[in-house]
Amino acid sequence: MKSPVCDLLDIEFPLLAFTHCRDVVVEVSKAGGMGVLGAAGYSPEQLEIELNWIDEHIDGKPYGVDLIAPTSMVNKDGSMSQDELRAMVPDEHKQFAAGLLARHNIDTADVYAESENRGGGGRGMLGEKAAANILDVAFSHPIRLIVNALGVPPAYMLELAKQKGVPTGALVGAKQHAIKQAEAGVDILIVAGTEAGGHCGEVSTMVLVPEVAQAVEQYPNVSILAAGGIVTGRQMAAAMAMGAHGAWTGSVWLTTQEAETSPVIKQKFLAASSSQTVRSRSRTGKYSRQIRSPWTDAWESEDAPEPLPMPLQSLVSEPALGKVNKLAESGHEGAKQLATYWVGQGVGMMNQSLSAKQVVYDFMEDFLNAKEKLSGFVDE
Repeated sequence: MKSPVCDLLDIEFPLLAFTHCRDVVVEVSKAGGMGVLGAAGYSPEQLEIELNWIDEHIDGKPYGVDLIAPTSMVNKDGSMSQDELRAMVPDEHKQFAAGLLARHNIDTADVYAESENRGGGGRGMLGEKAAANILDVAFSHPIRLIVNALGVPPAYMLELAKQKGVPTGALVGAKQHAIKQAEAGVDILIVAGTEAGGHCGEVSTMVLVPEVAQAVEQYPNVSILAAGGIVTGRQMAAAMAMGAHGAWTGSVWLTTQEAETSPVIKQKFLAASSSQTVRSRSRTGKYSRQIRSPWTDAWESEDAPEPLPMPLQSLVSEPALGKVNKLAESGHEGAKQLATYWVGQGVGMMNQSLSAKQVVYDFMEDFLNAKEKLSGFVDE
């Protein structure tokens, strides 16, 4: 296709797939789009294993890596230990989460003790030192894109990417954020509307894409990918008609046959309507969209404590939801009810589990059909 994104990334079709599943990365790239591996939560050693596997299976096709190095968060410089961070979490928050699990017949005696023994919690949010270590691993592989999911990419990421000749991308949820990213030298703006799963802003994709496209016209080398609720080719075509050069997608891959999504969550997604998601700070401390459940409802109630800043809220939510997910997979009814995961409002159109390759092909066909339909409105 004739898109600046295709030229920049050396891909056939400007559809990018954000995923934590290496199999999806490979299948999307081999089908003509680009898979982007979410590196949040990986240690450098784990990421090395994943990228080696991708390199061995992707047949030389381009792929990218996405990480979360927030512009602002507690312990941004990585100077605090996990024990010091855990000490900053009020007992009120842990007790609220534990009480919610207990009301669903889940034993909570070891929820936070297990987390302390593992040393985990909030690992997906990278401080400067951890992000630098992840970047060293990523850039030792033939990646064709590096993306920061929250805020302007750190200066060292932008500098290293330029040295390596790798384009940079960043997610934006507001016009002013897009301008800052363009000024910083980001190559691809991922313009994510509030419909998006995971971290998202307040403005809809329909409004945000043309608004950002107009705002960054003075930066001719900056490309735009539309994101937020996009699960079909016709939506992609609509976004490109509004000024985008392609689409960034995430949720649609969670129900694919290759996806790492747990069976319980996958079934929830396949059965959900577009109104069954909620945008909340209760999981990470920043607003993110996820499938609604009694867990999300409880955190939105009047008696819930105020969510903590990133990454402290994750030290409350992840140990509890980690136990919920384990029990849900074993058939525990209370845990199955509580189980939740990030997903966008496009979930209402994710009604069957297909291969990742088929999803790409369906996008292509639906895109072309939409193009023909639009042409029909102006044909003489």
